[in-house]
Amino acid sequence: MPDLDRTHDPDRRSWVASANTAACHFPIQNLPFGIFSMDGQSPRAGVAIGDRVLDLSRLAGAGLLSAADPALWHGPDLNPLLAAGPAVWRGVRLALSDLLEAGNPSLRDAAVLRESALVPMAAARLHLPIFVRSFTDFYASREHATNVGALFRGRENALPPNWLHIPIGYNGRASTVVVSGTDFHRPLGQLKAPEADAPTFGPCRRLDFELELGAIVGTGSELGRPVTTGEAYDMIFGYVLLNDWSARDIQTWEYQPLGPFQSKAFATTISPWIVTRDALEPYRIACPERVHPLLPYLQERTPNNFDIHLEASLAPAGGPRGASVISRTNSRHLYYSAAQQLAHHAVSGCRMCTGDLLGSGTISGPTRDSLGALVEMTRGGSVPVLLECGATRTFLEDGDRLALTGWCEGRGHRVGFGECSGTVLPAPCQPEW
Repeated sequence: MPDLDRTHDPDRRSWVASANTAACHFPIQNLPFGIFSMDGQSPRAGVAIGDRVLDLSRLAGAGLLSAADPALWHGPDLNPLLAAGPAVWRGVRLALSDLLEAGNPSLRDAAVLRESALVPMAAARLHLPIFVRSFTDFYASREHATNVGALFRGRENALPPNWLHIPIGYNGRASTVVVSGTDFHRPLGQLKAPEADAPTFGPCRRLDFELELGAIVGTGSELGRPVTTGEAYDMIFGYVLLNDWSARDIQTWEYQPLGPFQSKAFATTISPWIVTRDALEPYRIACPERVHPLLPYLQERTPNNFDIHLEASLAPAGGPRGASVISRTNSRHLYYSAAQQLAHHAVSGCRMCTGDLLGSGTISGPTRDSLGALVEMTRGGSVPVLLECGATRTFLEDGDRLALTGWCEGRGHRVGFGECSGTVLPAPCQPEW
């Protein structure tokens, strides 16, 4: 059952006025953590509240964050906070919620400190919030797995035999996880047309996005020791939006027999604000009904999934201003929760570490407007998506900007993730081989 306290009170309001609007992603009920800098200063820890960033290093220096070691707030990433464990996470969140509550004058009426510690988000530079130790991408949406499988094997053989029994995943590249707003070049690689006898080399022609949820491991596990799904749930510090950009034509040629490699290694974008597991407690729901009973190590005694509305929008290169929403879906469609993904990852004895990032895989719903990737929406590139400006897309073109957003709908407020975006740049010039 959800573990709620006063930080989840839907009637709680902040003295930061912008945090109290119904559409705001960062009300006092959220308080996501990130890393930011101002005017070339060193990156440091902050919390989003309304349209502001609260500088935690300044609060700690003023003695207003005595619940945690002041050293947690001065580094270039949040990994020290993640490693501190759930008791510290909850204590800091509770202290911040009380400090920002409308009736608390401690920071509200300290004009000098308030002005230096509460800075406009629009003026801040947001950085990658964690040092990503490892990145694993799963394949946890039944609708997505079915749709993609049907493209290659037909509807009757869409799901591989193991899919309904095991969270399928692969190890990705931590080195190319980037923060929202980082643009990237169209990847180069080997391509092979179905009718060709041999591959060619060149820029990807079937560039896609994947709408995902990323889970960030806080406390790790010991080498050789499995964890239960309950322990796994408690190990997760929080969640981000994640776009695992995909080169579908490179992937088609390379993925047998070992799965994706270069087709997923060039860029993975995450949102800058980590929405904590505690903030999502009111929105816990069970995973979909099981087709087959899961083995005991994957069974859950509590609901460990979340009700998060998710959207993807595309702003075409060279077109009129504005973006078209091309997908509206929900994390409730995940067949395997992040806790199950983490428990499966560790069951062999694999050591899980602070800063590990687990991608859910593309999240798709049952209708065409709830699909989380272009390869599904366009049925492999055969049915273009029509944008509001009149342009069409089967796959992404140079200059296209793709943005993800998401939120939980509370009573009079939203617990949101902000935006996770990137723009496609042309492929780099090819060297003389």
